[in-house]
Amino acid sequence: EVARRAIVTDPDFHGGHFYEHGVVPKRGLRVARMIGHITYLSDDSMEEKFGRELRAAELGYSTQDIEFQIESYLRHQGDKFSEYFDANTYLLITRALDYFDPAAEHGGDLARAFEVARGIRFQVVSFTTDWRFSPARSREIVKALVDNRIEVSYAEIDAPHGHDAFLLEDPRYHALLKATFERIARDGGLRR
Repeated sequence: EVARRAIVTDPDFHGGHFYEHGVVPKRGLRVARMIGHITYLSDDSMEEKFGRELRAAELGYSTQDIEFQIESYLRHQGDKFSEYFDANTYLLITRALDYFDPAAEHGGDLARAFEVARGIRFQVVSFTTDWRFSPARSREIVKALVDNRIEVSYAEIDAPHGHDAFLLEDPRYHALLKATFERIARDGGLRR
């Protein structure tokens, strides 16, 4: 919600009609990206990457200057993001993530939501440090599939990278995907 508010309160947002005003809400996009970056990476990953490393040898005690390497990195990522990503698209994508609830149309019963998936095999993968789609939520999906006697494989990968782990080079994840795709090709497709 904080990232979303950063965009919609940017003076250049204009209620989502910023192109009509010849501007882009870059400040809001920068802040949203910085917040997203912090929350999608795990604490361990951020610590390993940056720790408390300063940019200069001496403390500046400034409230305006960039003193820590992490600040520089986050601002750089925010600046890049604000140059190529549409603010309304960002808002819609994040809202879609917030709204995702496959059980909502089934009275909160996830098993009922998956009843229609009979005859389909599932591969569910989670990462231990992903808070956005936590392993607990993935295990709920697996249980709902098992309750329906639907074939499912589950892998929980111990990775220190948070939500973004699926974007990174993790040999265990890639080997799992490769094996899954090879099985699909060998068995003649997605359906049994």
